[in-house]
Amino acid sequence: MEDIVQEIGRNCMQTGERFIRENGSALVSVAEKIAGAFLNDRKLLICGNGGSAADAQHMAAEFVNRFQLERPSLPALALTTDTSVITSIGNDYSFEEIFSKQVKALGVSGDILLVISTSGESRNIVTAVEAAKHHGMYTVGLLGKDGGKVGGMVDTALVARSEVTARIQEAHLLAEHIICHLVDYILFQQHLEND
Repeated sequence: MEDIVQEIGRNCMQTGERFIRENGSALVSVAEKIAGAFLNDRKLLICGNGGSAADAQHMAAEFVNRFQLERPSLPALALTTDTSVITSIGNDYSFEEIFSKQVKALGVSGDILLVISTSGESRNIVTAVEAAKHHGMYTVGLLGKDGGKVGGMVDTALVARSEVTARIQEAHLLAEHIICHLVDYILFQQHLEND
């Protein structure tokens, strides 16, 4: 079984390395957009389904609490955590609207919506992006496979090109940590180095 472990490790590293190679400059751009939104009293909304919902919550926690630096809390919100809101929308309307209704209620022009989807095809992610665009929000997709429908809708698509969900999710976690690190650097370290 150790050969299985080694093979998974190789595949994980190959997917991550390809993701960084193909998306390095876009990751910097996304971090700059998020930092700019925070500087302008705007917020980051994050959503996804299943494991991607857990990623949304993880990333929001890194901003609201802290990542690696001791610094002030930053305004990020996972749209996956309020079970009363999610179940009432799902029950009264449809599962397709669980994120879009929250975007309509909470999002304003200048906010950023970051959606996470391993397929890029989830209907509730598509409707969330549509709602964000209508509200003048910048949209980012952490996606898998070929980016799917969402890849053609968002302002910036960060695509982990793999057919294996686990490898996509691992690349997404890497991207989330890189974005958190870069935002902290932009807001709290870069100016110290330039003084």
